[in-house]
This record gives sequence, structure tokens and C-alpha cells, in this order.
Amino acid sequence: MPIDNPEQLLRALFQASVDAADPLKCLPGKLPPPPKGKTLVIGAGKASGAMAKAVEQEWKGELSGLIVTQYGYGMACDQIEIVEAAHPVPDQKGRDAAGRILELAKGLGEDDLCIALMSGGASSLLSLPADDLSLDDKQQVNKLLLRCGATITEMNCIRKHLSAIKGGRLAAAAAPARLVTLMVSDVPGDDPSVIGSGPTVPDASTFEDARGIVEKYNLQLPASVAAYLEEGVLETPKQGDTVFANSTSQFIALPSASLKAATVVAEGMGLNPVVLGDDLEGESREVAAQHAELALQISNGQGPVSTPAVILSGGETTVTLKGSGRGGRNSEFILALAKSLEGAEGIYGIACDTDGIDGSEDNAGAIVTPDTLARAIAAGVDTSAYLDDNNAYEFFEKLGDLVKTGPTYTNVNDFRAVLVLS
Repeated sequence: MPIDNPEQLLRALFQASVDAADPLKCLPGKLPPPPKGKTLVIGAGKASGAMAKAVEQEWKGELSGLIVTQYGYGMACDQIEIVEAAHPVPDQKGRDAAGRILELAKGLGEDDLCIALMSGGASSLLSLPADDLSLDDKQQVNKLLLRCGATITEMNCIRKHLSAIKGGRLAAAAAPARLVTLMVSDVPGDDPSVIGSGPTVPDASTFEDARGIVEKYNLQLPASVAAYLEEGVLETPKQGDTVFANSTSQFIALPSASLKAATVVAEGMGLNPVVLGDDLEGESREVAAQHAELALQISNGQGPVSTPAVILSGGETTVTLKGSGRGGRNSEFILALAKSLEGAEGIYGIACDTDGIDGSEDNAGAIVTPDTLARAIAAGVDTSAYLDDNNAYEFFEKLGDLVKTGPTYTNVNDFRAVLVLS
């Protein structure tokens, strides 16, 4: 079928993935029955404001609660307090909210119900340092982790072991109340203990694991943090611990479902999809090179499907920062894709974070077209120099190819689509 507007098509595929993870659509029907006692709703993450709104709309009784979400991601609720705080580097508002959430959980009894709403972003937003550590310590560690190229699992292992609330410690505080955790997954493999650093679920990682990650990336930690990890006294609660005896967890939105929604839309448009999976990891520019190679194979008639085709993938890539530019992993992916494609005719691409924020910028991601490199040359923009400086944001800003959605109120990780028309 003729495709008149490839860029609009790519945006439609991305929007389908976001819509499939809307908590207002996904959460209804998944709430537990009311308890004999009181109901407390707590949680954190970029989707938690919308999740709280969905709980209020669905719940048939009294409740109270406190949620911490990213600035701009709050929703108006009547019974649940919404606090907005900083991400990805935590601030005092997040620290204070996390402290209040922990104290609310400690006040529950065995007849009470605690509904925990967790989504991506909770690790930074629930920033309550362990004893002997400060918020400044946590901020410095977060900055180091964001720059070193560590995977989300590695980052969260360290975060758990520097926290008073993550790694199952919130569940310990809520016991013996019934604890029901509802989650929006933003991590490859959908591991509950990685989502938001798993405040309400068992943690299999250890202080020894955390120290190994520090050594792997040669992280120059603040002295207080290094000493705390070396001491390693207060280990996180593990599977089988009695604090989880009255605890259950359930996903309400998954990256795989969002990728499936985009696949259905693509097929409806007459495209032949190639789905690489929702759990891809690795350096953004290396993953981009792999996508470009597959796209060129399809374009040359040597791929797994014929044109028109679309390559779809999700997951969470990483960026090892070597430059001083602006941009997140999706913008870096799409810039590296453009360079690898070298202006190949009939190939377009989009890479966006489903939370609407790529890294710490105001864009979800960016789009590449067959004439991206030609337009960059005409504008005097050196593609290689911008990629070397990790400055994908400004590259696409100059070309007008940033994708800006504003808050999406959900977070099921990254979405990538490479459209091959000929």
C-alpha cells in the first residue's frame, strides 16, 4: 500500500505503544477486595499519578495515601496525596515524601490493606538514604551511575543497598498488613525486584554484588558510601522472609503488550513487522548499528520479510557518556542509526521513551529520515562530532526532528521502529 507520510506513521506506532500502557485503561479490574481495616495507597514512579487516579475511580470505599511522581506527572486526586519530585537525580522533596511513605506503612495493622503502585522512576523518586548516608551521597552516586553505562539492574542493585526503603524494605515496614503491589514494568525481563528497585518485593542481590558493580565500573564513590557498602550490615530481605507472607504483586502494563499493540497497528497499515523483542539491552549506538544492518538487508531483498516492512523493538539500552552534550539513550540510538544508514533511500526511524522523557531532556526521542544527513550537512552540523559528544538532543533540535509529547503518565521503557519502504 502507498504510505504518504512515513513520519506520521512512525508517530502513530509510538502512540499505540503508549496508549496500550495507560494506567487509566489497564488498572481497572485488578484491585483487591476491601479489608476489615483501613486502606492505604502508596507508591512512586512516572506512572504512579495516573495509577492513583485509576484507583480512586475504581475503589468502592474509603482510602488514603501518598504517591511521589516526577515533576509534571501528577494527577488531581481527592483522597490520595500526590507529591512531585525530581528524576533522575533525586531531590529533597522526593526524600521527604519517601520518609513519609515509610512511616505511613509502619502504622498499618494486620486488618489493613496496603496498595503499592510502582513504576519506572521510583528508584530516584523514593530516595530515602540508609542510616549514616545523606541525600547528597545518593545524588552523587546517581550521577555516577547515569554516566558509567551500567545496566538498570546494576544501577538498582547499588541503589537498594544504599536505601532505607528499596529492596523489600517497604514491605517489611508494612507487615503484617496485606500488601498488594500493582506494577507498570519498564525493565527488560519484567523483574519486579528491578522496577523502582523493588521496594515491596524480595531482593536476591547482595552487598557483595553491589561492591562488584562498583569495582566493574571503577566508580569513585563518596567515602561515606564506600564505607557503608564495605560494612554491608543491613542486608535486604530475601525470598521466603516472613515480611512477604501476606504480600502479592501483579503487573498491569508490560512492554511486550505495548510492542504487540504497535505490531497490530503496523499490520493494519499493510506493513510486514519484524519484532526483535521488548528486552533489548546494550550500548545505544551498537544496537542502532544492528537495526541499520537489518534494515539494509530488508531493503536489498535479503531480509526476513519483504517491503514495506517495519522493525520493532523495546528494552533499555545504555549510553556510556564520554562527551558533554545533551541527550538520552533514544536520541543517541536514532543519531547512530542515521549515521549507520548513510542516507539510504526509503528508510525512516523513530526511537522514544514511552514516559515522554529521554534521559533528562524535554523530548521523548527523535526521528530520522533518508535526508537527515544531507540536511545536517546543509545546516553545517557535523554528525560524527555530535555523536562523539553525546549531543544528540542538539543535533535533532537543529534539524527540527525531536519528538516532544509532554507527560505520557506511563512508562514501559523504550520504543523503536525502523520503517523500510524500499
